[in-house]
Amino acid sequence: MPSIPADRSPDSTLAFLRDGYRFVGARCDRYGTDIFQTRLLLERTICLRGRSAAVLFYDNERFVRAGAMPLRAQRTLTGRGGVQGLDGAAHRDRKAMLMSIMTPTAVRQIGQLFDDEWRARIPVWERSGPVVLYDELGRMLTRTVCAWAGVPLAGTEVLRRTDELHAMIDGPAALGPRHWRGLLGRRRGEHWAGDLVERARVGTLPAPEGSALRVIADHRDEWGRPLPRRIAAVELLNVLRPTVAVDRFVVFAALALHDHPAWRQRAGESDEATECFVQEVRRYYPFFPMAAARVRRSFDWQGYHFPRGRRVVLDLYGTNHDHTLWPQPEQFRPERFANWRADPFGLIPQGGGEHLTGHRCAGEWITIELMKRAVTNLTTAMRYDVPPQNLAVSLRRIPALPPSGFLITNVRRTA
Repeated sequence: MPSIPADRSPDSTLAFLRDGYRFVGARCDRYGTDIFQTRLLLERTICLRGRSAAVLFYDNERFVRAGAMPLRAQRTLTGRGGVQGLDGAAHRDRKAMLMSIMTPTAVRQIGQLFDDEWRARIPVWERSGPVVLYDELGRMLTRTVCAWAGVPLAGTEVLRRTDELHAMIDGPAALGPRHWRGLLGRRRGEHWAGDLVERARVGTLPAPEGSALRVIADHRDEWGRPLPRRIAAVELLNVLRPTVAVDRFVVFAALALHDHPAWRQRAGESDEATECFVQEVRRYYPFFPMAAARVRRSFDWQGYHFPRGRRVVLDLYGTNHDHTLWPQPEQFRPERFANWRADPFGLIPQGGGEHLTGHRCAGEWITIELMKRAVTNLTTAMRYDVPPQNLAVSLRRIPALPPSGFLITNVRRTA
């Protein structure tokens, strides 16, 4: 049985921090394979990319998520005890709770709320000077998701809560101040969300039926017990935080419209064209780099041995740029999604597999809806200028974002 190709470095953590989104792909290319092993944070880790690897990785009979995500990511991005780190019946129960919130009607509602927020801001942008789109989007999405989730949010709170959510998103792969801000944002966010859950439970905070706050506050686990306060807070933030993170995808959509001006008209021609554009933005631009799991029990795959307990990471970015899946993957081509048959293991910017039973992001439909609304507004509801600025997207920085946050000027409403 052949051994898995091994990276030469005794530990690749610094190389990962240096190479960012290209860490796995560059080594796969170097070794001429879609699998290699290394050490990350001093722990032996098998790295995979590609569709067949995604099919393997999302096999719940072979992998578990408990203990797979590094603690620094749990302490900033996801929270400890959340759905991302559960398996078996506990995961199915918690995932069903979150999926019950994501009905088609609810997805349309949050899209309309975001649309209303956007339209309300256009007159403000017309009267103001340069607008940093990323900053505006974060606040708009915070207001939107809180209103949708049944979470009260005073106007004076918007900036603070947005900053806390952004810090959680920005912290897991960082060193120094960025990571420390993520830790602080997580602590403050869980305290705030925990208070909301407690108030909803005792009736001092009315939460609409079917809202995320109501569903999470009232949920009972498989033994009929309410979620502990901190776990409920983590899951409420697992609704709020990923929705605010869509601001990065929207900035990338604006960047794509700027870099490919022919799509300004095409993307707004029809819902189908808008969806093709949005899906290509999700495929092409960097979002989260990889997902982690552990081997449930030892097995062999394609002649390679996976020992029990070994950490395995799947390269999400590399799979979305796999030339065997996506011809000319480094070209931005929304037309590739015309008549596309959805593949849960090919397009995986927010994880792969099935939504209901697997570890694919529960809010993926919300992401697509919000992005479509944003693209429609960028192409049909307003015109604007894009002044000279630094729009380079570094694949070394996780999560990626143009340094300028995408600056626009001379905003004006269309007729």
